[in-house]
This record gives sequence, C-alpha cells and structure tokens, in this order.
Amino acid sequence: MPFGVGDILCPKKGNISGKIVADNNEALPYSLVKLINLADTLNVKEASANLDGIFQFPQVAAGQYHLRVKMVGYKNYQSAKIDFNGTDQLLPAIKLESTSKQLNEVSIVAQKPFVERKADKTVLNVENNITATGNSVLELLEKAPGVTVDRQTEQIKLNNKAGITIMVDGKQNFLSGADITTVLSNMSSDQVATIELITNPSSKYDAAGNAGIINIKLKRNKSFGTNGTLSANTGLGTAKNGPSDLYRHSGNLNLNHRVNKWNVFGNAAFNTRTGYNQTLLDRTANIGNTTTTFDQSFARNQKGTGYAGKIGADYYVSEKTVIGLMLDVTTNDNQQNGLSRANLNERQQNTQTLSYVNQANGNGAKFNSLTSNFNLKHDLAKQDANITFDFDYAGYALDRNDSFDAFYLDAAQVQTSSTNLRNIVDARIDVFAAKTDFSWPFSKTLKFESGLKSSIVNTNNDFVSEQLNNGQWTDILGRSNLFIYKENINAAYANLSQSWKKWQVQLGLRAEHTHSKGNSVTSNKVVDRDYVSLFPTVFVKQELAKNHSLNYSYGRRIDRPSYQQLNPFVQYLDPYTIDSGNPYLNAQFTDNFELGYSFKEISLSVNYANVRGMLVQVSRQNDVTKQIEVQRQNFGKADLYNANLYVPLKINKIWSMQNNFSARYQDYQDGTLVGAAYQKAMVSFNFNTSQSFTFSKTFRAEVSFWYDSPSVRGVEETTIAQYALNFGVQKTLMQNKLKLRLAVDDVLATNYWEGQMKYQNVDMYIKNYYVSRRASFSLNYAFGNQQVKSARNRKTAIDDIKGRTGG
Repeated sequence: MPFGVGDILCPKKGNISGKIVADNNEALPYSLVKLINLADTLNVKEASANLDGIFQFPQVAAGQYHLRVKMVGYKNYQSAKIDFNGTDQLLPAIKLESTSKQLNEVSIVAQKPFVERKADKTVLNVENNITATGNSVLELLEKAPGVTVDRQTEQIKLNNKAGITIMVDGKQNFLSGADITTVLSNMSSDQVATIELITNPSSKYDAAGNAGIINIKLKRNKSFGTNGTLSANTGLGTAKNGPSDLYRHSGNLNLNHRVNKWNVFGNAAFNTRTGYNQTLLDRTANIGNTTTTFDQSFARNQKGTGYAGKIGADYYVSEKTVIGLMLDVTTNDNQQNGLSRANLNERQQNTQTLSYVNQANGNGAKFNSLTSNFNLKHDLAKQDANITFDFDYAGYALDRNDSFDAFYLDAAQVQTSSTNLRNIVDARIDVFAAKTDFSWPFSKTLKFESGLKSSIVNTNNDFVSEQLNNGQWTDILGRSNLFIYKENINAAYANLSQSWKKWQVQLGLRAEHTHSKGNSVTSNKVVDRDYVSLFPTVFVKQELAKNHSLNYSYGRRIDRPSYQQLNPFVQYLDPYTIDSGNPYLNAQFTDNFELGYSFKEISLSVNYANVRGMLVQVSRQNDVTKQIEVQRQNFGKADLYNANLYVPLKINKIWSMQNNFSARYQDYQDGTLVGAAYQKAMVSFNFNTSQSFTFSKTFRAEVSFWYDSPSVRGVEETTIAQYALNFGVQKTLMQNKLKLRLAVDDVLATNYWEGQMKYQNVDMYIKNYYVSRRASFSLNYAFGNQQVKSARNRKTAIDDIKGRTGG
C-alpha cells in the first residue's frame, strides 16, 4: 500500500515481530536482531530473541526496513526489503543456516596447539591433543611449561614455586600434598577440556595461592538438543625395578540436554590403575667421633579405583535471569603395599658395626567427596551489567589405615627384635561458602567490578597411633591426637578498568579478614589467629605499534598452611623417619612483579617474586636417635627471578610447532634454619617443545619434548636434568565423530628424579623412580547434535579453599 502525505507527517506506528529457528526448526534463543531503517541507516533498533526464539520491535513507524540476524554458530542473515505500513506485522519464521560444517573443517586445518599463550594465562588444550591420551591429570600437569611435580614432597610447583591453588571448573579443591596428587592421579585426561595456568590473578580471584592458579576445566557439551561423548582408554606402563602389570583403564561419559529454558548436563567417570614407586636414600650422620651411614630403599606398589559423577542444570527464568544447581560426587579407594630396607654401618675409629632393618608396610585409604552449588545470574538493564550469587557446600571424608611391621637384624642378619605399629586416620572437612559479584560498565571503555565473599571451614582429624604389645594394641604416647580446626575468611574486592586508544589499565584491591582456631585436644594446645590482609593488583597493557605490545602487572598473594600441616600429630614412616605437623605455621606472603612483551603470537616475559615466610618442608636430624623428623616451617625469604620466551612457528602446511623456554634464578635465605644460617642460590632453566603434523583431514601426529635442568627450592636441590620424549597419532572416522588415538609417554624412559639435602647436620642423597613410560590407546565417540552454541561459565564460592585439606 503506498504511503500518503498524512503517513509522512504523522506516520502510523505498530509492532514488528517474528521467530528465529535453526535448521531443524528448533528455536534459537538470544539471537541478535537488528531493524534498519532504509531512509536513515543510522536509525537502527536492536532486540534479542527470547527463550522461544521470538523477537519484537514495538512502536515502529511506517516505512521501509531491512532485518539482520546474528547468532554464534550460524551464518549472518539479512532479509529482503520490508514495506511496513504501521500495522502490527508478524514475519514468517527466519531459519538460520548452521556453519557447523565450516567449523569442523576449520578445526581440522587450524588445530589448537597443546600449549596456548594468552594475555593473562597459559592454556593447555587437552581435549584434542594426541599425546595427552591415557594420561592422568597429574601427568598432564608435568607436561605444562613451568609446572613440576615434586615426587618427594607431593607438591605441585609453577615456575619452581609451591603454593599452587588447584581449581576444578572454577571451584578450588580443598586437598593438598599427597591427597591432591592422589585425586589428580585418579582423574583421566578424557574428562578434561582445558587446563589454565594463571600466574598473576586479579583481585577478583581469592588471594590464596603463592604461585598462582591452576584451573582444570572438565568437558561440558554446549549444544542444543541431546548430545554427548563416550570415551574409553587402556594403557600399560613400565618403571625401573617395577612389576610388569602396571596397567591403567578408564571410561568417561558426558551427556547434555539443552532445550528451551533448560540445560541439563551430567558426567560419569571410572578408572582403575596400578602404580609403582621406588626411593633410594643415602644418609650420613656425623655425631662426635662416630659416623653412621644409612643405605635405605623404599619400594611401594599401588592400586586404585575411582568413580566420579556430576549432574547439574541451568534454568533460564527470563532473558535476563538464570539459576543453576550442580552436584559433584567422587570416591576413590587406594591400596598400597611396600617393602623397605635399611642397611646401617656405624664406624668409630677402627671399628664398624653393621645392622639391618626390614619393614613391610600396608596402606588402605578411602576418600569420598561431595560438592554442591547453587548459583544465580541476573543481567541488569545496562548492557554488560550483571550481578551473580553463589552458595556452596563441600564435604570431604578420608579414612586411612597404615601398618608397619619392622624386623631388626644384626651383622649376621639374624633377627634380634621386631615391632608392629599402625596408624588409623579419620578426617572430616565441611566447607560452607557464599559470594556475590557485581559488574557495571560506565561506558565502553570504563568498567567497575566488586564483590563480597564469606567462607566457614570446620575440620575434625582423629589420628590414632598404636603399637602391638603382648597381643594387645596400645596407644603410643605423643603420637595420637584429635585435632579440630575452624576458620572463617571474609573478603571484599573492587576492580576498576579503563581503556584508551593505546593503553589499558586495571586497578584492584582485595581485603581479607581471617580468623582461625586450631585445637589439639589430646595435647591441649590451642592456636588462635585473627588478622586482616590487603592484596592490591595492577595490570597495564600498552600498544606500542601494530602487533607490538607491553604488559606490566603487580599482585600480592597469600598462601595459608593446609589443615593437615597445622595438625601437630607425629606420623611414623619407618624406624628412622617420622613426619610431624606444626600448629605454629604462619601464612606466607608473595609480591609478584611481571613485565611482558608480545609480537603477534611471540611473547617474552620477565617475573620477580619476593616471598616472605615461605612454607617449606625441612628435615631435622636427632643426633641421639639418628632419626629424621620431617616438618613444615616458615622459611626466611626467597627472591625468585624468571624469564619466559614463547615462540610458535608454522613451518609449512603440514608441520607446526610451539616452543617455550624459561630461565630462573632463585635465592633462598634463612638466618635461623635448624639453629644456623642458610643460603642457597642457583640458575636453572626449562625447555618445552611440541611438534604437530597434519598429514590429512583425518590423520595427525604429535611429538613433544620437555627438559628441566638441575634446580633448587628451599633446602631441596635437584641434582640431575629431567627430560622426556612423547609421541602420539590420531585417526578420525565417521565424519570426525570417532577418534582413535595411540600415544607413548617418555619413549626413552629417561624421566626420574635425583636430589640432595645438605645443611647443618643433615646430609642425604635421594633417587626416585616411578612410572614414566606408558603406552595408551583410546577411542572417543561424539553423538547427538554437536553444533556449538554459547553456554555460561561460572566460578563458585569455594574457589580459594579447596587446596588446603591435605599435607
């Protein structure tokens, strides 16, 4: 109908509405729809499709218009000219064409590298990496640039700094020490999508974690409809002097159902594995005119079975509000049997006395955890402004029984005596946490963020140590202990970020109030602490020129002792080694400074960290009993310097590589370590390279190599270089739905550890052999609708305390 003069002077107004659907006619919520006035192309109206894919433009003046629609995963759409006469008009359904076929083709040609450098973190792309096949999460971390796993102290280090915060899907894991490494050993790479390494987090993150954050992001399908993946893996490993049946098997199922207002997801995983570890220790004790040498060997066989399950749902109440629930359950059952021997040679002047101790030990541990999360996100009227809320509960239970049967022999290897000891551990941890975050952009270049958080932790650790006397188990005085620990942390933060043409600046401040109380009921020791700490952060990015930029950052971090480290129990390991807790441990504080330069994908960074009161493991020798007591204590100070160079290269159409080189200088000083001054400094370096070969759209191969030079941390010195070569191939079938992978880790069997501790009256040298070479075969099958759509990611309220429940 033609427009008249009256329509021009006083145009009629009405509503234009319609519906956006996918190829299969399912609604596409949150599609971006624009209505463009052809008479004035600057006059553009925008709307977002609701959960049913419906959009509406109210009070539209009569005229001629174009309609444009955008949606991630679909081709952009533009309508023909629309002649609108001002009367309400319902448009025919608009069907968007999927780009999933194009995306699949791109993913084959442009495969993400295993190690990907970003401005604020390093990302390990595990999901599509061949050489990650068959690995546990602990073994994956060993392949990451700058990450090492200390097999002696069961610590995970980043840039040779301990105090890592471990997160799984943004939720911090409360375990630490041997307990967290056991859990990570039971997690298969089939469960993991990516691993993020964040060395200098902003004030939005909890301040815990001296060395930064490792966030393990599990696979979660983001497609509409019903879809999932099924994977299975089998592998066989070898270790020096170890048994031949070092197997590992795992299975993993991911399911996702997303339709209309609901997104329901779940995961189930199973694994069973065996392991082996051998430690060789040479120790010399010089006491007066007597020298005693200890030649000790510890061989441990492990066997474990683990199950994990997760279920969750997101409900989109409206276009602006979504609520979610999540429940995660894990259980692990681990058994360990070991044999140890100690050959003692006591020399005094011209005489020597030989004696021997053989010990059989057993360990049975059951670990169960339950974590739950309720969350809400509401988008405010202003674009990109929102408020979120999380409430979490996490419960952990550890039941462990240790047995130690020692036999003492004389020089003729005739038994002279024996002892039978056992430890019984019953540990319970309950964590309640709530947090809220607020984000408000004042403009496109100025943004404000703030948040509040409170957490309450209650731990109950009942440790019983007994000895068999005349057929009766009796308590060993000074070793058994009931330890109750309570902690409340309240935090608030604010971030302000501003962008200019060539500059980006973010300033942040986090305040945390900590009140903790450790009560050793048996020994009647109470340690009560109450303190407030401030954690400023500064991030600056400067664009020097096209493809050239500089990054400056500063952040202050805290690393609180784990709950187990504060427990003043005494744990027997063998007749000449005990491990004890320290209730008087203080938190350590770290100031991190970093300068980074980037040219396209190449990056160079220099980092300095000043650590005060560093938590370290120290061995003390009792010159009367010749026994070693292992305990954690606060070390004086450490000055840590690190430089890192990352260079990705595209050699040709088939061959690409990623190279990472790090150099470190570390200086440790303590004026009163075990009664005397201590100072140790060393230069060390790390190199990591990954080579990827794409022979066709369905066949790829990868070769990777890492090298760590000798290094030092505190009183522990690594005296040899560690390195490993890994290899893998992948074949895809059934239009990329089925992936077959074969991988071999540590092809040359070169990965083991040697180190020493020499200070004051301690003089010992250690070797450690473990399962490093392993061949694995896996298959992964994807089913259902695999078209990629956006799904929200979230962090929960227990991000900062999950890493502290172990030793």
